[in-house]
Amino acid sequence: MATITPTYNLSVDGQNSILTAQWVMVNGDIGVPVRKSGFADRSVQVTGTFGAGGNMRWEGSNDTLYATLTDPQGNALDFTAAKIEAVTELCLMSRPNVTAGDATTALVVTMIARQATPSRL
Repeated sequence: MATITPTYNLSVDGQNSILTAQWVMVNGDIGVPVRKSGFADRSVQVTGTFGAGGNMRWEGSNDTLYATLTDPQGNALDFTAAKIEAVTELCLMSRPNVTAGDATTALVVTMIARQATPSRL
């Protein structure tokens, strides 16, 4: 188990600032949390090899106790196959946690977040 630091990219798209955070992870890894609560609109994408029983859980916290976050339909953000999901809850910190898998588990977790940039008219 390792603690994985994400790579970050910040760009501007029209009137929005776009933050991208990406973690490359294996079974048992936990991501260093993103601490950008001002970026409200968020989605998480997971790709790669899940291996036997592989699972990546998207978690959030407002202190130091992490809980599983949900999509807009109220489903827990537990990824067992490649997909992209919106994140409902806004919290101070959010992170990926690879909770299951085997020696072949190799995932790329990418979070995209949007922050409206004030217009300068």
